[in-house]
Amino acid sequence: MIADWQQQLVANREKTLTKIYARAYPMVLHYVKQQGGTPDDAQDLLQEAIILFYEKIMLEELTLTALVTTYIMGVCKNLWRRELEKRQRQEALVIEKTDLADDIPAETGSSTLELVNYVEQLGQKCRDMLLAFYYFGQSIPAIAKQHQYRTVHSASVQKFKCLERLRKSLAAFTIQHFR
Repeated sequence: MIADWQQQLVANREKTLTKIYARAYPMVLHYVKQQGGTPDDAQDLLQEAIILFYEKIMLEELTLTALVTTYIMGVCKNLWRRELEKRQRQEALVIEKTDLADDIPAETGSSTLELVNYVEQLGQKCRDMLLAFYYFGQSIPAIAKQHQYRTVHSASVQKFKCLERLRKSLAAFTIQHFR
């Protein structure tokens, strides 16, 4: 079965992939819409799944035990689940970030806002990690799990690196500057 697909892809890649796309798209679209997605989301998922299928077929890393559309649909479901989880994390971060901005007292001058700007410049991953640890008081194991680090040690090292980056960017300032 794999050899057949591989031969078809070698002989006429565009036609074969277009045929797979045409067969799978209605199923993927239906599933994504049921899960709150858009037709654009469905197209993106299907394109990514077809790329994965193509790569695995050409590298002979795939053992098909079902129809190609069944395999593609399974890949799309997994990709969509990951995408939804990612979107939920981003929404939660936006809410936390808004809450953080609301917590800055009005009487604090531009110095507090400058500090927040430096934290913002670190990038999303560093900002999220430092806020989780120092502002929200989360433990390193919880942060490691939330941000999908493989080990607690990896998360700890990343937190240290982020903190060092923040320290370097603030090196020219004294504590008096932020009062």
